[in-house]
Amino acid sequence: QVHLVESGGSLVQAGGSLRLSCAASGSIFTINGMGWYRQAPGKQRELVATITSGGTTNYADSVKGRFTISRDNAKNTVYLQMNSLKPEDTAVYSCNANVGNVGAPGRIDYRTYWGQGTQVTVSS
Repeated sequence: QVHLVESGGSLVQAGGSLRLSCAASGSIFTINGMGWYRQAPGKQRELVATITSGGTTNYADSVKGRFTISRDNAKNTVYLQMNSLKPEDTAVYSCNANVGNVGAPGRIDYRTYWGQGTQVTVSS
């Protein structure tokens, strides 16, 4: 079993910064992609940023230039540095990880796991 635990969510004023962390633990052979998603009240969950095992990143247009995703492969942890926060960034932020474990000989089976989420509230 694999567990993802987010931390770092808080209440912050507009223009402020926060750094979210998401640590994966449990039965892990390797982790492929990792990402951050968010869901605001009454809205669907949306992608914020993703990062591959090699460090290639992808961002939603709404956060480009303000948010930075990074990861520490040795710690199985992904981070989201959020700067210049806006009230519209208010949401529950969740991370996911595409975790691989050895299945049949010579094969790695991947499964995506999700964390429980951490609340980010930006006041105007």
